[in-house]
Amino acid sequence: MTIRIALIGTGVMGMDHARLFAEELPGVELHTVCDMSAERAGQVAERFGIRQVLTDAVQAATHPDVDAVVIASPDDTHAPLTLAALQAGKHVLCEKPLSPSSEECRQVMDLESRLGHQRVQIGFMRRFDPSYTDMKATLQRNAVGRAIMFHCFHRNVTAPANFTGQMAISNSAPHEFDAARFMLDDEMAAISVFQPRAVDAGKTGAPVFMVLESRGGRLVNVEINNNAGYGYDVRAELVGERGSVFLRAPVHSELHADLRASERYAPDWRPRFAEAYRLQNLAWLRSIVSGKPSPIASNAWDAYCATRIAETGVQALASGTRQTIDLIDKPALYA
Repeated sequence: MTIRIALIGTGVMGMDHARLFAEELPGVELHTVCDMSAERAGQVAERFGIRQVLTDAVQAATHPDVDAVVIASPDDTHAPLTLAALQAGKHVLCEKPLSPSSEECRQVMDLESRLGHQRVQIGFMRRFDPSYTDMKATLQRNAVGRAIMFHCFHRNVTAPANFTGQMAISNSAPHEFDAARFMLDDEMAAISVFQPRAVDAGKTGAPVFMVLESRGGRLVNVEINNNAGYGYDVRAELVGERGSVFLRAPVHSELHADLRASERYAPDWRPRFAEAYRLQNLAWLRSIVSGKPSPIASNAWDAYCATRIAETGVQALASGTRQTIDLIDKPALYA
């Protein structure tokens, strides 16, 4: 079975998806590429031998000659394009977030529920990263006892000029929100958000520090610092009743020179999570062939939960108070 894919969006993530599907993954044809810029889409098509170039995203999402759609366009287009693809009978791999709006996430869940099967996978790729999967396996075999705390931090080199504290919660932190839910197998019940008084909160990329409380009584803390300066750095520690597990990023070499030993940090997330993206995309293809969603992958319910946590976190930052995270009942399709 050859799966014919339409790729919507040729930015940084779109190009990475194009390379994976065109050069590394089996049983797939990158059939259509779509971007608002016909020139950019044409360049991608020429590089990867893609037969069809479009500039209309809805046309790409619903095209009769494709079986599945990868959505890597701007965030506010994700839910509308996912809905269009589902209505046309396509499978969808959508970059996070499914939507910045939890109400739009609900619309996707409602449509999937009416259709009677899950066809949407969300790009929370850390679930497939070997270090995260090893941490979860350690917890599941009871090597550290029952989980009680999860410490996370996420640091970038520098933030875009328009990056605010709210965006740190709504754009960067959802990866941590999903990782915590995945690792602990627990929903988040409340969130408090802090910013250090020593830093101007209005400064571009000012750090935020969040404390989440889970329904099962666990605590999760998340630091987001998009102006860390030194490199891309994601770490986590899972604390159990009898021990802890530290997340280790892959280190391929260590430099010894000038009387010191040193390791390099990547400038962004792609080298750190390259294998996670490959495994995520492979799992998506296998789910299409089997007709069964990956048991690891994030679905529309997971996307909704991450967005609700982010929405509530923004409220907590604005109010300076602890906020309860209200979730709808999980639809039966995702139980």
